[in-house]
Amino acid sequence: MKKLSLYVVLSLVCISGAFARSKKNQPKNLIDEPKQMAIAFAEDEMKRFPELWMYDWGTRPFFGYSQGVGGNAYLYLYAETGDRRYFDYAEQWCDTLVNEDGTIKKRAMEAYNLDLIRGGMVLCQVYRDIKANPELVGGKEAAKPKLAKYKAAMKEQLIRQLRNQPKTCDGGFWHKLVYPHQMWLDGIYMASPFMAAYGDTFKDDSWKAEALQQVITCWRHTYDPKTGLLHHAWDESAAQRWSDAEGHSPNFWGRSIGWYLMAMVDILDYIPEGFQSQFNQGHKDTVMISGRDTLIRYINTLVDALPQYQRGGMWYQVMDQPDREGNWPEATVTTQFMYGICKAINKGYLPADRVQIAIDAYNGLQQTPFKHRDEPLDGPMLIRDSIGRLTLSQCCAVGGLGGKPYRDGSFNYYINERIRHDDGKGTGPFIVACYELGKIVENVNPAKQSKKKK
Repeated sequence: MKKLSLYVVLSLVCISGAFARSKKNQPKNLIDEPKQMAIAFAEDEMKRFPELWMYDWGTRPFFGYSQGVGGNAYLYLYAETGDRRYFDYAEQWCDTLVNEDGTIKKRAMEAYNLDLIRGGMVLCQVYRDIKANPELVGGKEAAKPKLAKYKAAMKEQLIRQLRNQPKTCDGGFWHKLVYPHQMWLDGIYMASPFMAAYGDTFKDDSWKAEALQQVITCWRHTYDPKTGLLHHAWDESAAQRWSDAEGHSPNFWGRSIGWYLMAMVDILDYIPEGFQSQFNQGHKDTVMISGRDTLIRYINTLVDALPQYQRGGMWYQVMDQPDREGNWPEATVTTQFMYGICKAINKGYLPADRVQIAIDAYNGLQQTPFKHRDEPLDGPMLIRDSIGRLTLSQCCAVGGLGGKPYRDGSFNYYINERIRHDDGKGTGPFIVACYELGKIVENVNPAKQSKKKK
């Protein structure tokens, strides 16, 4: 982290005190330090899901986006800790699903489904890790066929799809072929970080520009200045039953906004300062933009709006109505906002004092009672289960719009979606969020951290 100003240091000292005081209310069977929580939770997930294709309750090897979320969490831990097991966990998934010619098993490119791009982030990071250290897979000769097939999978499967992905008139990707003219917040996370990472890895700035095009176009169509939040989706044709006259979906679904915040923070890993690119404003009317500055401004605007919707540290299934009867605190949006806020602080995109929002979320997960209608659980939303493993409860299993049966985007639709425990869309972000929070807390007292390392 860069040298801290006096204001930031004082803010962090105050926050450190608040963090220490809040730990007194945490259940005794959990873990005090965020980094320790990250490692312990990751280890328990590996016990729960011995192979990455099983992650998020997978029943067969599949290039799914939830496994993509989990795989990147473990590659992050590998980068931070050097523990080879975390790399192997992700690389074995890639190796199993990618054939020698680069084709990806059980993947239908013709669906033009952005969800099926997300796993590319795991492929891309595994490729970068092997390129940097061939010994990870047995040396240079053993690395060659793996690098070749992973590169081919990214170029001939994922990038090829994105070259032909249907678009709105102003250049926004349709979420899927079966959802014509629609941009969803979810799709920004599924595809845009991969495009930026691919562009950085293979020195092709056009894909960095495309990543910025997607996230900025989506903001222009979904951001609501009254709430400071983003609509779940936008329909250019305004033809969907869920759409208003401007094409907006009617509600602000928590996890969709979490996807979008994480996407912005992750894209910035690959967009250097001073990077300029063309932006399509519609019908090929283009202007030059500084996308990095734009995304940082968006991150601050969104995060500034979040505390007003927080209750007991948690955010709710329908974001802007936390006090409405029937609404409920939801774990995945809470972990995703933790991720976005903590990483953005460590990268210098957000002021350090915003960490209090994430600390409240971290404590809220450990103190908020699980009380959803579908399943009983004795304890808070983050707890040890009957065999002693950490488990994250009250996760929305899925959310969307349209389809069969038709999802109308109403308040009643969202609050009645099913829930489950240990959903990968929340557990992966939780692992990274805790580790990033640990970095911030340790920064307050570097002497203490130095002592720990001895």
